[in-house]
Amino acid sequence: MGGRTMSGLLSGVAVVLLVLLQSTQSVYIQYQGFQVQLDSVKKLSDLERQWVISPRLQAQGLLPTPCYHLALPPDLQPICASREASSIFKALKAIASDNCELCENAACTGCL
Repeated sequence: MGGRTMSGLLSGVAVVLLVLLQSTQSVYIQYQGFQVQLDSVKKLSDLERQWVISPRLQAQGLLPTPCYHLALPPDLQPICASREASSIFKALKAIASDNCELCENAACTGCL
């Protein structure tokens, strides 16, 4: 009887580990030395629809608009330090909309 209990316990642990592994696998986009999650780029598009930036910040134009948003995902924040940040954000959004989850773009990794 102890063998069945141990076997059942091990099976349960294996199922939990498989679920955790599936939930931690992400699709990544690698572009110009930056590696970001596809989900973060998708959140960026959602944030763009929501935010309203003050005219004063727009006039300064030192950083691309996403860099001023407090909810910018952490893996996208280092892009703001790049001189090409605007073009990088634009390229990432284009790559993300290009069926990245199916690995149709060479910049995408970890996809199906």
